This record gives sequence, C-alpha cells and structure tokens, in this order.
Amino acid sequence: MNKRFGACGARLRAALRLLGLPLLLALQALVPAAVAGERITVAAASDLKFALDEIVADFRRAHPEGTVDVVYGSSGKFATQIRQGGPFDLYFSADIAYPRALEAEGLALGPTRPYALGRIVLWSRSRDASALRLQDLADPAIGRIAIANPRHAPYGKRAEEALRAAGVWEAVQPRLVQGENIAQTAQFVQTGNATVGIIALSLALNPALAAQGGHHLIDAALHAPLAQGFILTRKAEGKVLAAAFADYIGTEAARAVLRRYGFELPADD
Repeated sequence: MNKRFGACGARLRAALRLLGLPLLLALQALVPAAVAGERITVAAASDLKFALDEIVADFRRAHPEGTVDVVYGSSGKFATQIRQGGPFDLYFSADIAYPRALEAEGLALGPTRPYALGRIVLWSRSRDASALRLQDLADPAIGRIAIANPRHAPYGKRAEEALRAAGVWEAVQPRLVQGENIAQTAQFVQTGNATVGIIALSLALNPALAAQGGHHLIDAALHAPLAQGFILTRKAEGKVLAAAFADYIGTEAARAVLRRYGFELPADD
C-alpha cells in the first residue's frame, strides 16, 4: 500500500514540475491584463510640469496599455482635495510635509517617498535676472514682483522666507503679485504682469522660459529646504499601473530627467 502511495506521490510531483513553467507563464500573462485599460490620475505640484511631462511620456511608451493623466496645481490645495475624496491615485508635493500628513491620517498606501529637492530663482523677461539679487527688489523702479501664494504653495513660502532673510520683505510687499501656484507665478512674468518673479529652477530651465530670460539661483541658506515627496493614495489600491508608475519614478531614467531640470535628488544630496 505504501509503495502504491509512494508511486502516486512521485507521479504527482513530476506532474507539478511539468506544469510549473506553463503555470508561471500563465500567471505572468495575467499581469498585463490587469494593467490593460487602467487609467490613473496624478496630482502634481506645478514645479514638476516640464520634468514630469517627459517622465510620463517615457512611461507611456513602456506601458501603452494604460492611461496616465496628470493634473498640475498647488501642493496645499491638492492635499485638501485628497482629504475631501479627490480622484487622485498619486500625489506629488513640492513640500514633503503635505504627503506625510496625509500618510499620518491613513490616506496613503505605504510610506511617503522622497523624490527631489527644489530650488528657487529670480527670473525675468524684461531684465537680466542673472545680474539681479534679492536686495535689488527693494528698488521701486523694479516694479511688480511675482511669487506663489505662501499660504498654500511651498515655493511661495520659501520665496517669503528668502525675502525676509534678505531684509526686503516689507519693501516689496506692496508690489507683490501672488500666483495660485508656481506655474501661474511664471505666467505673470511671461505676460508682463510682473517684472520679475521668484519661481522654481525647474521652470526656468525649460527651454521655452530659458529662451525668454535668464535667472539667478537664490542662496538655499536663505530659506528652508524644498524637500519634495509623493504617495500612492487609497484610491490607487489594487491598481497595477499606479504601483508601476510609482516604481518608475525611482529608475535612473526618471531621475536623469529630474536632474536635468535642476532638481537635487535624495541620493545625490
């Protein structure tokens, strides 16, 4: 009896070994099917506009079976929308404190992932911004100055900190024009609604803006770091495409794009 059971067991084990490869291939075939037709929505800080557009385009070529939509805006406003049930699968913030707060509130899938450190610059179309310094902004002849709204835009907060540290905050306040986000701040300067703006280096390095005017890198010692991070939100649960995109941000291809747009990367610090 034992011999018969032993023979049966041997045949069963042999059959499982034969099925192993086909079964593995069948399981692998299910993975693209899980991604096919998936659509994810990414909420991203406006400083990522040009860099993330490139990253998403590269990702789409590798994952043509899914759709990635990106909405750009204010980090602080996106955090509020996520708390209210906003339809975002991933959230990239110019201030890592926002996604960490959402994580603490149980609104994230996994921990917050740092992805970059941003920088601020002086930028102008009508003046040589490379020759400007923050102290020069106290001169009324400069005209209006654009910054992002410090109440909910991280780049605006850092602009205010830098202007205070340079001792010119009180002098420039009457001439400030505030954008809802850093992209709108750059638009104010592009359209002539402000003479000079304090914007993200990542925007100033875009060829379209770089061709219109120079920039001056503001000393990072004048403001708190612009540490940036992202999360997968609860909306992304079970979405293979969302997890794949989150992992892609850590690849060298994506990091190279971020680096080209002036972002300092966590491993580079």
